[in-house]
Amino acid sequence: MDIGMVGLGKLGLPIALAIDMHGHHVMGYDINPAVMQKNTCSYREAGPNGESSLEPVLQKSNLKFGSLAEVVEHSEIIYVAVQTPHEERYEGITPLPYERVDFDYTHLCQAVFNLSEVINAAKKEVVVIIVSTVLPGTLRTRLVPLINQYVKLCYNPSFIAMGTAFHDFLSPEYVLFGVWDEGAAEKAETLYRTIHDRPFYRTSVENAELVKVAYNTFIGMKIVFANTLMEICHKTEGTNIDEVTDGLKLANDRLISGRYMSGGMGDGGGCHPRDNIALSWLAKNLDLSFDMFESLMVGRENQAAWLTDLMCQHQLPKVILGRSYKPESAIELGSPSLLCHNLLAEKGHSVTMYDPYIDPVMPDFEPSVFLIGTKHPEFAEFPYPTGSVVIDPWRYVKQSDGFKVISVGIGPEPEKVEA
Repeated sequence: MDIGMVGLGKLGLPIALAIDMHGHHVMGYDINPAVMQKNTCSYREAGPNGESSLEPVLQKSNLKFGSLAEVVEHSEIIYVAVQTPHEERYEGITPLPYERVDFDYTHLCQAVFNLSEVINAAKKEVVVIIVSTVLPGTLRTRLVPLINQYVKLCYNPSFIAMGTAFHDFLSPEYVLFGVWDEGAAEKAETLYRTIHDRPFYRTSVENAELVKVAYNTFIGMKIVFANTLMEICHKTEGTNIDEVTDGLKLANDRLISGRYMSGGMGDGGGCHPRDNIALSWLAKNLDLSFDMFESLMVGRENQAAWLTDLMCQHQLPKVILGRSYKPESAIELGSPSLLCHNLLAEKGHSVTMYDPYIDPVMPDFEPSVFLIGTKHPEFAEFPYPTGSVVIDPWRYVKQSDGFKVISVGIGPEPEKVEA
């Protein structure tokens, strides 16, 4: 098929390459001309065989670039992967503000308007698939007024993680597809059948909009729950969070799966915290009886504050290791490490941060209290200065004679009970 991609960022480019890899003819367009090239990829994204970069795939691909008019002329299906950002204070790296707002749809609305104008001028029917994250009701209220009779609008959000978007698009749990036009859905399903054999779930556009954000916030709920158990274990004799969650993970019938059911740092990334905050806005807008999404974000924030309190129990310089929201990544959006930094800064502490995937030079550290905010493998064998304290929410740093390791979520040894 002839496929177009409007938006060649961290989501659009991997999807375009994945479709190209399966023999389709893909042409991309981005408002930023600097990304319309095949030499380099400016961010870390794993390749199809575990490569650390997409660049080899990009350079060997048949992906083409063109103007918006050329993409319309080329394509029978056009994906729109344009950002719907939140302000920085709604990304989960700062304390939760009292006010709530919806996502910013400025970029998405402008892209759909421009695309619709070009399609109208071409007088050509085109299936337009929105993949951007939105709250339920957005396509009907904001995008439908911008389109014309030639645009067959659909909603098809991807369940992907930044850094593994290429792999996640090719191997999803299922394809979620919001349908207004059955013919457009048939064409899209035909495309997906050439890529994988995963279920193709059709539903209304509004249902699909809600499923997407519910999926992301459900993950946040699991992480808050697991970290609540971690704090219980840390304060209870004879307990170990990993053994507790390993027991829960065996209940794969009623408790679904063990993914995201491990103690550690809070949820992060460019989707999950901000989706909780956006749904909290929607909860207030709809006057729900209970705003569970606010509660999840408060729980996440309080758990981060608890970890910073553990740091403050030691009269040593404060260091947070890791800026990114997940291992072996340089993406800082929604990072719980940055939230911990900002919470400490609010208390008047000076905090040093270091991330080997972001910072070109490692500072010379004196004895300090280190919080491992990101589970980078490098921190397991890090040169911690003698006399330091390492607060390890991941429980992967070995005890040492030179520094003290606090394995978060493993309670103190209970006193022996005589028979």
